[in-house]
Amino acid sequence: MANKTNRVRIIAGNWRGRKIEFPSVEGLRPTTDPIRETLFNWLQPYLSQAHCLDLYAGSGALGFEAASRGASHVLMIEKDVRIMKCLRTNKDLLTADNVQLMHRSALDFMKTKRKEGDMIFDVVFLDPPFRQGELEECSKNLEASGCLSDDAVIYLECERKLDLDFLPSNWAQRRSKTAGQVSYYLYHRE
Repeated sequence: MANKTNRVRIIAGNWRGRKIEFPSVEGLRPTTDPIRETLFNWLQPYLSQAHCLDLYAGSGALGFEAASRGASHVLMIEKDVRIMKCLRTNKDLLTADNVQLMHRSALDFMKTKRKEGDMIFDVVFLDPPFRQGELEECSKNLEASGCLSDDAVIYLECERKLDLDFLPSNWAQRRSKTAGQVSYYLYHRE
């Protein structure tokens, strides 16, 4: 683990009030409590028994929150080995049997061709590191991957002034908000 360990609390569900730890790693910025509260209010109609994909797991705040609130399965993708170690520890501490961890980059995961029998995802968390240019390629690869259900919902978090005209044309924006330098959106695949 990095020198400093940080904590974020799970807001609701089976693990309400439990704290998960994550290391101090450059570029890692967990979704804040107020944004997560809004996001999971938006997602409430979609989460029960959903299959969720957290492409940039980071602290695990989004994935563990979804698992806590009734998602049947959450796949968290994370490339940083230090962060992955914390995610494994948190998964074990919570006895999160509905969470699967994969040590891989989101872009590499999206480039893998879907095979028959692979999981189809109903809810996707797309919150890449800011100002690194991964959002465009990742969103296009996500749509082309064949891993989204026909009516999947995609949560997207990015820097405030980012122009999102590159998003797939069949992603319809349903909700949006801004908090400080962060903009966040809920898209519905049509």
